[in-house]
Amino acid sequence: MADAQISRVHVRNELVAFRKERRQFQDRAADKITAFAGSMLFVYLHVIWFTAWLVVNVTPWRFDPYPFGLLTLIVSLEAIFLSTFVMISQNREATRSNLRSEIDFETNVLSEVWLEAIGDSLNIDMGRVYAVAHDRIDRAKSQQDSSGSASTSR
Repeated sequence: MADAQISRVHVRNELVAFRKERRQFQDRAADKITAFAGSMLFVYLHVIWFTAWLVVNVTPWRFDPYPFGLLTLIVSLEAIFLSTFVMISQNREATRSNLRSEIDFETNVLSEVWLEAIGDSLNIDMGRVYAVAHDRIDRAKSQQDSSGSASTSR
């Protein structure tokens, strides 16, 4: 009966939490446009489009003679919109990364509580465990700092 009174900690699932928090149509559209713009199909279509544009505009049927002002305008507008879509997608990924960090923190805290409970039940000196862990973390940081400063001084 005592188990029924225990409040369980539920660690969130990143994918489920992210989908609940960010289900806006424009975010999903920006992600799809960015994914397409980052594909080789996008590159191939542009190669075909530019080639066709240039071929048509050096023939008597030209509608955008050299220096291709209309093509320049279209490409500039496309670059503006694509860069905006990329920034929207980057903001969305930053939000997702922050959520992932929060969930990692929650998981780490839950694991620490469990390990402390197990250590306590096994009569392990938690102060010594923390001292050793602190020592190893400091050693790892100093090694990282010394290797980082050695690589930047070259």
